Amino acid sequence: MSILTEIVENLIVGDDEKVSALTQKAIDDGVLPKQILDDGLIAGMNTIGQQFKNHEIFLPDVLMAARAMYAGMDKLRPLLLKEGIPSPGKVVLGTVRGDLHDIGKNLVGIMLKGAGFEVIDLGNDVSPEKFIQTAREHDAAVIGMSALLTTTMSAMKEVTYQLKEEGLAGRIKVIVGGAPVSAEFAVEIGADAHGYDAANAVERVKSLISEN
Repeated sequence: MSILTEIVENLIVGDDEKVSALTQKAIDDGVLPKQILDDGLIAGMNTIGQQFKNHEIFLPDVLMAARAMYAGMDKLRPLLLKEGIPSPGKVVLGTVRGDLHDIGKNLVGIMLKGAGFEVIDLGNDVSPEKFIQTAREHDAAVIGMSALLTTTMSAMKEVTYQLKEEGLAGRIKVIVGGAPVSAEFAVEIGADAHGYDAANAVERVKSLISEN
């Protein structure tokens, strides 16, 4: 069994110590950092994403796998930075103003990081201005907004309206999600995409960034 396959298998079962040790061993053996990232950590998280989407595993399993991925990333990050390997893109993530729910949003963040994206997580109760200001500062390609309350969904429209007003619509894409948020609502407010669950949100973000 190759060391990259071992990393994948141990990441899937959430063994963070083993993933950390195997990542270090792969580095010591001269495996390229980008290969360890793509064929080890990201490949493992892709499997986790698929299993979660198919309801074969549950939230605690995803969180354990994410912890194992972070353990491997701690070893890889300095080397990736040194080699100047870019991420597929930056995503600003947050739960909208007035809404304090963040489990779904956190899960999307984990899955996006697992797919190699740079995630700027603003937490919950985020104002429309904060989303846009952060996206500008970090030159992010996508803003991802979550809402769990129907009463807070209107804040999403403020962001899409503001982006349009500032001439940023299309340059900064918007994806929305959360239990009460529908694909129809996304179209109605001028968002670029709707993610119906964490795995789907990652797929949509990938396609939004590839359009840029």
